[in-house]
Amino acid sequence: MESKARLAGHPIHPMLIVFPLGLLATAFIFDLIRMATGTEAFGVASFYMIAAGIIGGLLAAVFGVIDWLAIPRHTRAWRIGALHGAGNVVVLALFAVSWLLRRPDPGNPSGGAFVAALFGVVLALGTGWLGGELVDRLGVGVDAGAHLDSPSSLSHRPASERWAAPRPLEPRKV
Repeated sequence: MESKARLAGHPIHPMLIVFPLGLLATAFIFDLIRMATGTEAFGVASFYMIAAGIIGGLLAAVFGVIDWLAIPRHTRAWRIGALHGAGNVVVLALFAVSWLLRRPDPGNPSGGAFVAALFGVVLALGTGWLGGELVDRLGVGVDAGAHLDSPSSLSHRPASERWAAPRPLEPRKV
């Protein structure tokens, strides 16, 4: 099933999810570094990464919902998509709680802020797996007829069409 929200021939949702996942995971890693070193700058950086990750997650969610609504109801893909989306709403909520708890002193987050981020990261691992299940196992967002020799998405030709690579040059006989 092809994605409904596309840019230059590729689904938008998978393009965008790398930002919130990377930002939120790195924010948690910076929390660990801040705890190990006591360097407040890591806590401040984490505070801003969480804010950017939440914004990025909300933007990615818009395109995820567009794609999910195109999945036929009463299918395994629709149910997995619902779990994936609902789980990611909880991930963003946990990080929003973490961010709010940090506001009084971003350089020194409380234990509650750290625990909310920890639960958010653990849940994001599960929702990321569900997203992979949608694409890799169920083919959601994959072009119909996709194969290893499909033409470029920029060619405006169907994925099912065969693309013939140029033949390697034969050595010249002298």
